[in-house]
Amino acid sequence: MSDVKITKPSQADLARIGIDGWNPWECEPSEFDWEYDTQETFYVLEGLVKVSTGTGEVEFGKGDLVTFARGVKCRWHVIEKIRKVYRME
Repeated sequence: MSDVKITKPSQADLARIGIDGWNPWECEPSEFDWEYDTQETFYVLEGLVKVSTGTGEVEFGKGDLVTFARGVKCRWHVIEKIRKVYRME
């Protein structure tokens, strides 16, 4: 899926990109629509989420580094409480 990229970074990768300085966010199990007006990259500290976009469905959870492209419209389904740190680009 070209509008969402998911990787499993190493601890060295996380240190290199500086996630310790990123903003925290969390959400209890729920469903909601979202549109990305800028690119967002985040690292999932805990939880499980399914997201549906115009090009398909992705699932991500603890240990995933996820990037949503600018302009993506989607529906989030938070299955297990998510805690993440993020940066907008």
